Amino acid sequence: MLVLALDTATPASTAALVEVTADGLFGVVEQRTVDPRAHGEKLAPEIAAALTAAGVRPRDLTAIVAGVGPGPFTGLRVGLATAVSMGQALGIATYGVCSLDALGRAAGPGRVLVATDARRREVYFATYLDGERQFGPEVARPADVAALIGAGDGGSVAGLVDRAAGEGALKYGDVFGVPVEEHLLHPPGAALVAIAAPRIREAAPSEPLTPLYLRRPDAVEPAGRKPVLT
Repeated sequence: MLVLALDTATPASTAALVEVTADGLFGVVEQRTVDPRAHGEKLAPEIAAALTAAGVRPRDLTAIVAGVGPGPFTGLRVGLATAVSMGQALGIATYGVCSLDALGRAAGPGRVLVATDARRREVYFATYLDGERQFGPEVARPADVAALIGAGDGGSVAGLVDRAAGEGALKYGDVFGVPVEEHLLHPPGAALVAIAAPRIREAAPSEPLTPLYLRRPDAVEPAGRKPVLT
């Protein structure tokens, strides 16, 4: 079963093809561009390039897995809207996966903090034990995250971590005070598919792709109009 994975929850836009078999999965190709303002421009060409590199067509896809965030409003909705429209056009199932979970799974064994840049000097974060989420996702200031993970105090709610992953962890590594997996900054497509693999193998029904924003968008409805005459 050939699966397309999409993620635009971070400054990177990612399109990957992964082959899912009865007892495993195999990465076929992955295209990625890191540009926080170019998700809308880059994702479709990346999908086309991935399909071309693999020598397949959209009709060869079995399912689509999309990272649902957390992430900034504008970038995140590009990936989700693309996944939904392609799924409907091709008549195939779509499945959602927390983007932080993909990084947590890819980080492997141990206690790991995953943090991505939420802007406004904040991060989206979650903690993982052997790839399984233990806390989060939440949005907070890096200093508050450092206090929560108990960097050195041994008594946090989230539990101590021994390393971190994600571009937010790299940006605020001096605050978190743990080693950063600098090769693991953006959600890998294969990890997204690995998390959704049981649903894919069971041919589970398509899921609504509900974004994890964690906070309100910057744009708000205007307040009531002020009277012209006083």
